[in-house]
Amino acid sequence: MIRRIAVLLVCLAFALPLLGQAQLTGAGATFPYPIYSKWFSEYSKLHPDVQINYQSIGSGGGINQLKAGTVDFGASDMPLKDDLVKQIPVSFVQLPTVLGSVVPSYNISGVTAELKFTPLALAGIYLGKISKWNDPAIAKANPGVKLPDTGIVVIHRSDGSGTTFVWTDYLSKVSPEWKSSVGSNTSVSWPVGLGGKGNEGVTGMVRQTDGAIGYVELIYALQNKVPFGVVQNAAGNFVKASLESTTSAAAAAKFTPGDFRVSITNAPGKEAYPIASFTYLLIPTHWKDAGKGKIIVDFLHWMLKDGQQMVENLNYAKLPQNLVEMEQATIQKIQ
Repeated sequence: MIRRIAVLLVCLAFALPLLGQAQLTGAGATFPYPIYSKWFSEYSKLHPDVQINYQSIGSGGGINQLKAGTVDFGASDMPLKDDLVKQIPVSFVQLPTVLGSVVPSYNISGVTAELKFTPLALAGIYLGKISKWNDPAIAKANPGVKLPDTGIVVIHRSDGSGTTFVWTDYLSKVSPEWKSSVGSNTSVSWPVGLGGKGNEGVTGMVRQTDGAIGYVELIYALQNKVPFGVVQNAAGNFVKASLESTTSAAAAAKFTPGDFRVSITNAPGKEAYPIASFTYLLIPTHWKDAGKGKIIVDFLHWMLKDGQQMVENLNYAKLPQNLVEMEQATIQKIQ
């Protein structure tokens, strides 16, 4: 009996600290997962009684879980249009968190050069009309590079994905055929290719497959040392994804206070990288648990101030200051 009581007391000792711990759960985009993971970890160090769990399941999954009420907040690279907003039973705001870029990563045996891609070449590859690496549409943009007669293995996302939205939003702007036959969304009917789950899955498939091309968020290509190409922008310049070129893509973005939904793919500007995007947290405006509401407001203010100082180390770009100020005003309305 004494031993059982002792064991019970030990269990209670471990359980008591957890009774005062607040746990928030979110799910969605894989595009910003590296920075979200960093933010939630650092915030918990400052507030040991707060734990924020995030499931990197793709934007489509995050939207569906918010709709089902199984998470406290969602995350999406695709800004939700009004018709989709109306399907979600809670009122929420879409808050940009960072800027990132989607890059065409590839694996071609024997080719070490940094390849250049025109918009029509990328559209042609994903439409299945360009099927060999030495196709003239690719070779013309890469003089001096010995491209093999290797078949192109197209890799795309298999899950509902904000990265897919960014990629297909870009292709829809540069290719009328893509826009009319495939369009843009978190999930589309792919003309060709194999599917990988998450940015992680696509990166892994590109690494393992000779002749492969896939689209991934920049940090995944860099962390996995997968080559990625430079892309011709709207001004006709070939631009490599970087902090500077991603920031340049947002230079012309216009925001309405309280409504931050914009597309910055194929943006104007000589130095703008053409496949860039904001990514968004989907935060309910009214919280039944007032304690959780206060925590999320505090976290969001921290994210816009201290959190922004961490983003460049993970190859994301900071939010423009005017946008930060507008978001801070919007956050005040969360209750």
